[in-house]
Amino acid sequence: MSFHPGIASSFNETKTRSHSLSPQSGMCAFCAADCPGTCEIGLSAVLGAQSVYPTTTGNNQIASEKDYPLDYSHFNINGRVFGARGIPAEADQAAIFNVRLERTLGRRHPVKIALPVLLPALLKMNWQDYFAGAAMAGVCCVIGEGSPSKDPALKMRNGKIAEFPYLNEIMDAFRRYYRGYGQIVPQANFEEDAQGLPEYAVSNCGAEAIEFKFGQSAKGTQPVTRLKDYAAALQKKEAGALVHPDPADPAVRAAAERGEAPNFYVYGRLPMWDEDYLIPRIARLRDMGLKNVYFKMTGFDPVDIERVLRIAAAAEVDVVTFDGAGGGSGYSPCKMMNEWGLPTVPLQSVVCSIARRLGREGLELPSLVIAGGFATEDQVFKALALGAPYFQAVGLCRAAMAAANSAKKVSEQIEAGNIPAHLRKFGDSRETLFADLPDLRHLYGKQADSFSSGAVGVFSYLNRIAMGLRHFAALNRKFDVNLLGPDDLIPLTREAGELVRER
Repeated sequence: MSFHPGIASSFNETKTRSHSLSPQSGMCAFCAADCPGTCEIGLSAVLGAQSVYPTTTGNNQIASEKDYPLDYSHFNINGRVFGARGIPAEADQAAIFNVRLERTLGRRHPVKIALPVLLPALLKMNWQDYFAGAAMAGVCCVIGEGSPSKDPALKMRNGKIAEFPYLNEIMDAFRRYYRGYGQIVPQANFEEDAQGLPEYAVSNCGAEAIEFKFGQSAKGTQPVTRLKDYAAALQKKEAGALVHPDPADPAVRAAAERGEAPNFYVYGRLPMWDEDYLIPRIARLRDMGLKNVYFKMTGFDPVDIERVLRIAAAAEVDVVTFDGAGGGSGYSPCKMMNEWGLPTVPLQSVVCSIARRLGREGLELPSLVIAGGFATEDQVFKALALGAPYFQAVGLCRAAMAAANSAKKVSEQIEAGNIPAHLRKFGDSRETLFADLPDLRHLYGKQADSFSSGAVGVFSYLNRIAMGLRHFAALNRKFDVNLLGPDDLIPLTREAGELVRER
């Protein structure tokens, strides 16, 4: 059996002509000489190095196509029929509505979340509703890397961010609806940290938290972007970017003058952080008023995972998000999304094993979040149970963004008098179709009637996750999410059973 997803993909609108494929390579078993090259090989023959990346990115989301041999579907959820934990064993009280989903993340300045969910780093597509919906639902959310590059009013002085007004606008998308739960967190990659993004965010925008990005499941390296020409390469070089080949090299300049310049690429620098840098760096930011520190990590080598956790413990980091293979992104190498890193379930198991060992050493670990391919409440429940007591929340990124986009589109169709056929049986207006608007009115008053439909969609989607979690927790007679554990899972395969026994 091959887990190879083949060499035809929606990443780049490629397809194979034959139904008979070679499992090892993914190529058509019968490869015709007159084929115009509809598969990835044919695309590569035309686009070359550019075909490493998706051609269908932009205002779209893209995720791994690989079917991993172990995921959360390899577990069923247990159930119990006697008693109750976390609440008096009385029928009128042991109801799903009394299942406690609230949790607290962090150490020095704990952050309350209304349900065990975090919306991971994002800043594309309908980000306004993504962040607003997070605030309405009462969960944390993260502003994705690259935010300064999206501000036409950005000004740099001596390689540092001097003016970045767009950041306040982004953060206000959350802060406008903040109700005492959750937090919006600007993310900084290696280059943005060097540019002083954390200092600017804290001093000029009132940011209370920063996330340092080590990597993500879809993109363990930083992106490479092909530049238009020599002039663009030189402009990027002068702005401090890493450009290959170096347009300032006399030989390259001479080649450009002859019309013989090669392709130029700009590359985001890989993080070169270590303990000696991060621990005092975090201390300085706290002296400036920073309250919470987050790390974004992924399924790198277990030695690196342990080192990041040790740094986090030493620096009293509040939250570390681990992103498992199977998640997604908007601009990552196609094969990196499919073929690298620990998948989510094995990653969670490895992290739990390391965390247990570090705990025996007496280290106080941060709150942990698992992300990577989650969409529904059964998956969230299983991850919380398998990761207990170390993992405190689950990251829902692509699914939450899909909810924002879908709700926005439905609202536009309602306004146009073209209600989608599959929804007509539920109502004929925004008031009747968006069923959780009453819950928002209860939280915010009648001003909720003017809330963006996309944000209402994110709130409603997360409300569904919360309701589903309550059902599964009550099924196990556990009325507090903090009581979940591996005993709430039923392994369906030998590999899944081994993971549970290890826990």
